[in-house]
Amino acid sequence: MFDYNEYNRWMNEADNTLKSAEIDKKNGFFNWSCFKCQQAAEFSLKALLYGLGSTPFGHSLTKLTSDLKNHDINVSSILTACKKLDLHYIPSRYPNAYSTGAPFEYHDEVIAEEALNNASIIINFIKGIKK
Repeated sequence: MFDYNEYNRWMNEADNTLKSAEIDKKNGFFNWSCFKCQQAAEFSLKALLYGLGSTPFGHSLTKLTSDLKNHDINVSSILTACKKLDLHYIPSRYPNAYSTGAPFEYHDEVIAEEALNNASIIINFIKGIKK
């Protein structure tokens, strides 16, 4: 039996976080936009997994797609988007992810726009799955 309450709780957070990422991009906070895109996608993947009765662990979108495969869900159409967003999980926030400079210096509008597109691909995929 699908847990719609838990699914909706997590999916609502995914939608809200994606909206926040859009605002950050518009205001020039590109690194934070990228991180929030990763988070929004993570929340959506976890929404489905919780809905299916799983207990997802970790923050890797790529790993979470493996968990979905265990439920016979074909994730091939979102795998690249997940891998690209995984690249933003740590470096978008921590200065020591780079040899010099700060995270905001390594992110720009184009990178943030790609992250928003990838997050939307994943969220729309999850919403499109018939439960």
